[in-house]
Amino acid sequence: MTDTTVPQPTPSAPSGESPVLVSVEDGVGIVTFNRPEAMNSLDIPTKEAFLAALRQVADDPEVRCVVLTGSGRAFCVGQDLKSHVELLQRRDPSLWDTVAQHYNPAVTLIATMAKPVIAAVNGVAAGAGASFTFAADYRFLAAGGGYNFAFTGIALSCDTGASWTLPRLVGTARAKELLMFPRTISAAEAKELGLVNEVVEGDVMVPAMDLARRMAKGPTLAYAAVREAVHHSAEHSFAESLAHEAELMNRTGSSADHVAAVDAFLAKQKPTFEGR
Repeated sequence: MTDTTVPQPTPSAPSGESPVLVSVEDGVGIVTFNRPEAMNSLDIPTKEAFLAALRQVADDPEVRCVVLTGSGRAFCVGQDLKSHVELLQRRDPSLWDTVAQHYNPAVTLIATMAKPVIAAVNGVAAGAGASFTFAADYRFLAAGGGYNFAFTGIALSCDTGASWTLPRLVGTARAKELLMFPRTISAAEAKELGLVNEVVEGDVMVPAMDLARRMAKGPTLAYAAVREAVHHSAEHSFAESLAHEAELMNRTGSSADHVAAVDAFLAKQKPTFEGR
């Protein structure tokens, strides 16, 4: 029997607390969903706070790598169904505007900001929450966590880029299967399918922050160019991709980081990168 069960949210985070937290540590911007009592489900204030948080870390020159994570036992279970039902009963048009106003710009920022993004998936990631992680460059998943795509379970299509990212991770046929027949995917199966890079026993933030700190000290301009190249090539011909690679090679080749790396190589020293 197919398991379509997704844990349902309960009331929001305590009054006065932001539903999304932002902190900066060692050049790493940490964006944390902060509605643990609601399994970090996405009501409108949370969507707005998440989008604002992504814009903040994307624009902050002190942030050279970004980590996305959640509080409590879930990463993010997607749309807050209580909020969804209320808007549906009122026939509120904002119910469907939210895809263009919140989900699309948020996942676009995750996928395209000029710095690497790591997903530290601390628990269940479902619906849009799962899609957010697939736009990241590297995914750690807690051993007790998992994925559920959920959309068709409530008679909806997929969103937040799942139709683009998921086939590129697992292939078209498997992506359709996962999206059409939602079920809970364990951490072990997620690793086997290629949905995540690593499954973590214990605190998922430990290896995520280790990698984030290392990347924050690295050639972030080059990382950004690689992100751009991969996304461009997914939508363009081989010849167009080669031409774009040449442009990016010129851009990174003229950077201070490249000069520093070459000088350090010749001096047999470790380079110091500044992301410019």
